[in-house]
Parts: sequence; C-alpha cells; structure tokens
Amino acid sequence: MSDNIEHIKQTVIESLENMKAKDIVILDVKPLTSMADYMIVASGTSKRHISAVAENVYLDAKTAGIKSNMEGEPGSDWVLVDMFDVIVHLMTPDTRKFYDLEKLWTMTPEGEKNNSAE
Repeated sequence: MSDNIEHIKQTVIESLENMKAKDIVILDVKPLTSMADYMIVASGTSKRHISAVAENVYLDAKTAGIKSNMEGEPGSDWVLVDMFDVIVHLMTPDTRKFYDLEKLWTMTPEGEKNNSAE
C-alpha cells in the first residue's frame, strides 16, 4: 500500500473518530474495482450529524493536502466524500442497513464473500 493511501485512510479515520461517527468499517475494494482502493463506511446519529461529519472529513482532508469532493445534499441520509483512492460513505443507520454496502463490496463477481473488511 502506498504511503499516500495510508495517509488518506489515517486522516479519514481520525476525522471520523473525532466527530463520533459510529460503526466505522474499512473495505479493501482493490480486487473488485478500479475506481478506488478503499471504501470507508460509517454511520451518523442523525442527518445533521452526517452533514457535520462529512464537512469535517472534507475540511480535514483539505488541510492535509488531500484532494476531495463531497456529494450529497445537506440533511440527506447519505453523504459521500471522494478522495479518489479512498471513498467515504456516511449514512443514517436505516440507509446503511437498506443499501448494505459492506455486503455489496465484499462479494466477488462470482458471488462469493471476499474477506476484505478491516
């Protein structure tokens, strides 16, 4: 793993923990897609909390010199922060359960479980 990707992951995890995000999961998606190496999924306690956490992740990334984009409307159930090699998904617990990204991104193309969650 490159030092840059490790730096991005560490910056994100620290930002999520500082903002009290819940159930943080790191998914290694390198074997499944070329769009990113890792996806980090976390929950917020409310739509307002999700917006605040996403804004904090985005600002911490910017401060650390990491290029990023944020997608999702303020007050929505799901906000995404894209740092190209690392994509962060912040969701309400109900939205997270409905879309079940952890299951989706740990399945191989043949439908077998890929044990890539950290």
